[in-house]
Amino acid sequence: MQNKKLYLVSLGCNKNLVDSEVMLGRLKDYEITDEPQIADVLIVNTCGFIGPAKEESLDTIFSLHELRKEDSLLVVTGCLTQRYQEELQKELPEVDLFSGVGDYDKIDELIAKKESRFSPITYLLDEEERVVTGSNAHAYIKLSEGCNQACSFCAIPTFKGKLHSRTLRSVEKEVQTLVAKGFYDFSFISQDSSSYLRDLNIKDGLIELIKVIEKIEGVKSARILYLYPTTTSNALIETIIASKVFHNYFDMPIQHINDNMLKRMKRGAGKERILELLQMMKNAPDSFIRTGFIIGHPGESEEEFEELVEFVREFEFDRISIFPYSDEEDTAAYEMQEKTPQKLIDKRVDTLEEIVKLTNEKSLLKDVHTQIEILTEGESSEHEFFIGARKISWAPEIDGEILINDSEVGKVEVGKRYMAYVQECVGDKLIATVTKALS
Repeated sequence: MQNKKLYLVSLGCNKNLVDSEVMLGRLKDYEITDEPQIADVLIVNTCGFIGPAKEESLDTIFSLHELRKEDSLLVVTGCLTQRYQEELQKELPEVDLFSGVGDYDKIDELIAKKESRFSPITYLLDEEERVVTGSNAHAYIKLSEGCNQACSFCAIPTFKGKLHSRTLRSVEKEVQTLVAKGFYDFSFISQDSSSYLRDLNIKDGLIELIKVIEKIEGVKSARILYLYPTTTSNALIETIIASKVFHNYFDMPIQHINDNMLKRMKRGAGKERILELLQMMKNAPDSFIRTGFIIGHPGESEEEFEELVEFVREFEFDRISIFPYSDEEDTAAYEMQEKTPQKLIDKRVDTLEEIVKLTNEKSLLKDVHTQIEILTEGESSEHEFFIGARKISWAPEIDGEILINDSEVGKVEVGKRYMAYVQECVGDKLIATVTKALS
């Protein structure tokens, strides 16, 4: 009997991707297809964080409904359905089965019963087998679910709940299992990674994590994503700098730099503390600093925005994500009166993006005419003539692509580490030649 076919779309963040990979693990008897027209089951793992993400989720649902064959099952799960479960079940007759963020490990059971379900507790991976996608070398490791922060603009705690950390042993076992399968590069993620294990009364859980991961033979490269200023200690930064496995990769979305704005945003840490942390990070050897800013939050004055612009221009981050403010119900900012007009938000975003383009280019140029360690990822996004790669310290997808146009060591294999000589920077991409294979 022919296996049933499965088509899955994972939207939003890489935390969502891990949950999608858990579903693939539960549905491994299905044959994966990239053609929705022939799928027996279609799953959309949605994002419900901000307006554009919600629109993308709904557009995907509608387009798949148009494409799907008769008698197929359209399943919608994830953050959007969790956040708006009653409304969506009423308004989306196109969907056959709904679930939220609590039943990823029971998706096979729900499909077999054709039953919609919203479990009250957010699912957190423990020892569930997942199918890692997109790489034979790199995997994301989710540390926790939920969040104890109270940022004015964020609704995530309202539908994902309070911080719920995995045990260190659970994380250790998953990494050991993946290393045995050939994975050696890991990104540790959660909503607020620097709060990891605080709900289990361990203040600096990431320091404990680093110690455990360093002892696992076969882990060659690691980084931590999403540090939060109030829960990132000096000791944590020092531990990362001292590590031989974890890169000096610091991903800390600070959202603003003006003290009044940071208070309005309920960020906890002020400008002085943020600058102290950033300076420590910047002083680390081969440091790479990524951050994010929200533009146009209610009450943001021209002077406060200009302070942010000057700061971004002077500090010269390696990578910056810019998000126009999205007015989300169930948040403190939603109730604030001083809304920034959308036209002004768009203008400010454009202003900052021009500066970000220059700082990003300056960061890339630091690697030109140097030897760097890379990880090859497959055919490049530019042309089949190039192999796509990234600097080993970079996070996948978000930090950029290196185009390999030549090799001094013969055939270059996907998912392997090499040394490469960077010849030039063209636009937002580095061009490099492979010079040495690494074991």
